Amino acid sequence: MTVVAERVAKLRSLMAEKGIDAYVVPTADFHQSEYVGEHFKARKFITGFSGSYGTAVIAKDDAGLWTDGRYFFQAENELKGSGIRLMKMFVGDTPSVTEYLADTIPEGGKVAFDGRVLSMGEGQEYEEALAAKNIAIDFSEDLIDQIWEDRPALSDKPAFFLEEKYSGESTASKLNRVREVMKENGATVHIIASLDDVCWLLNVRGDDIDFFPLLLSYAIVKMDGVELYVDDTKLNDQIHEELAKNNVTIHPYNDIYEDIKKLCSCETALIDPMKMNYALYKNIPCSTVEAANPTILMKAMKNPVELENIRKAHIKDGVAITKFMHWVKTRYDKETITELSSADKLTSLRKEQEGYIRDSFEPLCAYKDHAAMMHYSPCEESDVKLEAGAFFLNDTGGGYYEGSTDITRTFVLGSVDDQMKKYFTAVVRAMMNLSRAKFLYGCYGYNLDVLARGPIWDLDLDFQCGTGHGVGYLANVHEPPTGFRWYVVPSKNEHHQLEEGMVITDEPGIYEDGQFGIRIENEFIVQKGVQNKYGQFMHFETITFAPIDLDGIDPEEMSKTEREWLNNYHKDVYEKISPYLNDEEKEWLKGYTRAI
Repeated sequence: MTVVAERVAKLRSLMAEKGIDAYVVPTADFHQSEYVGEHFKARKFITGFSGSYGTAVIAKDDAGLWTDGRYFFQAENELKGSGIRLMKMFVGDTPSVTEYLADTIPEGGKVAFDGRVLSMGEGQEYEEALAAKNIAIDFSEDLIDQIWEDRPALSDKPAFFLEEKYSGESTASKLNRVREVMKENGATVHIIASLDDVCWLLNVRGDDIDFFPLLLSYAIVKMDGVELYVDDTKLNDQIHEELAKNNVTIHPYNDIYEDIKKLCSCETALIDPMKMNYALYKNIPCSTVEAANPTILMKAMKNPVELENIRKAHIKDGVAITKFMHWVKTRYDKETITELSSADKLTSLRKEQEGYIRDSFEPLCAYKDHAAMMHYSPCEESDVKLEAGAFFLNDTGGGYYEGSTDITRTFVLGSVDDQMKKYFTAVVRAMMNLSRAKFLYGCYGYNLDVLARGPIWDLDLDFQCGTGHGVGYLANVHEPPTGFRWYVVPSKNEHHQLEEGMVITDEPGIYEDGQFGIRIENEFIVQKGVQNKYGQFMHFETITFAPIDLDGIDPEEMSKTEREWLNNYHKDVYEKISPYLNDEEKEWLKGYTRAI
């Protein structure tokens, strides 16, 4: 029996004691964060699956892990020997978690979970799906905590204040804007449980989640002040002073669950079903208004100071990536370079850049067949040496005071066959097609996604994930409410039209299981163009500058317009990046930004 199988057996024993038919373990902390601190990695603990997205259901005689196409290959490998089945979301007749529970649990049975790690919206879906069979829901049970003997403690790392020269807007201004939206919704209080929204609103950042500089906290915004729930020992004097200016009162982190019960019944609370946990929602005693947190759209539409900072961050990041590409392509066949050592090298190059804080997410450095797993991240057990005749995919990002970056480049090591070049060129064309888009205001990401998928669909291929996502400013690297995909996934919270100032990625790819993976990713800013009798035209400003490996390009597969775009892009890359390189790197970059 594997370690994971033993853990599942212990969990089932506890379930039997408490009369529980199925226990649900999502990938979340108390704030519905996409990535979580070590303390909250309960789903990884009980399944062995290390991907960033998925939900486990442990029933009496069955167990499943639901995840999406990014992780199918990885999950199949990591679940071996666990007795847990892979449930491929959005594929064929795979039931959803709620459909599975409704079909599997007997009449009058019981489903349990820790209500702090399930969203309010999900909890309501469970209620609706299970009511017909009179299945009880127990949201007070953290059973994982009872079997996780060496569970890591909550983070106690210090926070820092993000000055206005970086944020571009004072906390007072942000609070005024939020209160105006509260008034429009007839709300007297606004409960915020999502970390990036609290941190953006109060201009604070922390160190409580790997890679994401966020602070474990909750906030209740009132018309005359703010109640902030946080570990006060993390806050320095500057933060205390800034919070005091805005009448922010500090309370212990976990006190919110009892304090929320004390809200006056005369109040009306504005809450976001996608951004609040189920347990917190069930404790609210007053009437509620359900709407998206107003901070979501506010922080997605970057202000001029943030945008100028973000452009600077991307130049710094482009320098690091270009130096990294030169290092890999000139040395992989002369010395031992592995996936892990290359990730360390890239982080060290980013650290050389002024204003660097940390990587913005876990580096995804994937060689050859590993790159077919869309979100593969190397570890000591899987680490391999880079050799000629294959692709090497790098999806990484840097967190700077000037903003966060997300960039993917796929390098050609040695020579590859004509089909691989054809696929590589198709991915580059896909990325370019979307970045060149001109469209009318009011378009959503799913209106434009076909521009990126077209060159790949022409090959009767597809990639089983979105094409792009919003990027936060020193916050979540995956930021709603806008992204690119051809279908709507409600849980992704990406159904908002493209607005001026949004920063979004463009990252199509091709992934062949057991062979290779290709992804090319740039970021751009949504900009206004011409306004005339037809409406407001919009376009994208590319802000990522690093060479695209010409060793993978077949110019015959590209149109004249596409070649011109790539040549102009590479001209910009050389002009912006070369001043920061040494002579050898500069000469090398000339070759990899040459006109084709």
